[in-house]
Amino acid sequence: MTSQTSTLTNFNPILHAASSNYYWKGKGLLSIKTFRNGRAYYQAGQGHFAVEEGSYLLLNQDQEYSISIESDVLVESFCIFFPERMVEEVYQSSGGSSEQQLDNPNGMSHGPIDFVEKTYNAAWLTSTLNQMKAASTHSQINQTWLEEKMYELAQGLLHVHRHVHHEAQRLQSLKASTREELYRRLHIGHDFMAACYSQPISLTDIARVACLSPNHFLRSYKQLFGMSPHQFLTEKRLQQAKRLLLQTDQPVTDICLEVGFQSPSSFSGLFTKRFGVSPSLFRQQSDFREV
Repeated sequence: MTSQTSTLTNFNPILHAASSNYYWKGKGLLSIKTFRNGRAYYQAGQGHFAVEEGSYLLLNQDQEYSISIESDVLVESFCIFFPERMVEEVYQSSGGSSEQQLDNPNGMSHGPIDFVEKTYNAAWLTSTLNQMKAASTHSQINQTWLEEKMYELAQGLLHVHRHVHHEAQRLQSLKASTREELYRRLHIGHDFMAACYSQPISLTDIARVACLSPNHFLRSYKQLFGMSPHQFLTEKRLQQAKRLLLQTDQPVTDICLEVGFQSPSSFSGLFTKRFGVSPSLFRQQSDFREV
């Protein structure tokens, strides 16, 4: 059977919607998931992911996953789906000589690319996604323009994929395949912490999700991220507490418990050490600056 170049003809790559309560489960195409004004929770394979503004989740083609949104406000989703073989086509056409590309313009000899499924920093694609969102909102999408943007995104994904490959080399292992698998498992544990930081989770819980022993996970996590899982969880909780102090009128004790700290006094001490003032004084100073 002859492979054909990916095409956007009769294919809408954009899903733009808003919902406060939503659940869906199934399989899909290679896709980029982004959200604004809240977060969405995904389960895919062994992974647990919380996707919010400033990050995106990348899911491979045919990956079974579920998404859930539970919010008091509308959460805006903007997701991009790639036609089959588009990214492989871009990969193939960017790697060969001009003569090879002329001989094989469809560039279909490469198999499916197995991206690392994790949350990524969305800074590199924000501009392109905003352009696509604006055009989609006003129903002003030109087919040629849309195809160009999709190829730009595909090239961006491949650039990030190469960076991930180099990042995995920091892990200590003789075999490249072992390093890459360890990298995936560490990020499964990292995303699990980011999604479930408000719950009482232990190193054993995190390592179990990543399918590693606690000691192996701890040692390799520190090697890859430059901090311990406990340090990451503490920083995540403190940053969320800071946001709630700025944006809500919740009592400090309620915020402490909501973000996952068990002791108000311990929370106050950690917050003061991190930001230089107590939670109550931080809120008072913020209110004074706004006035």
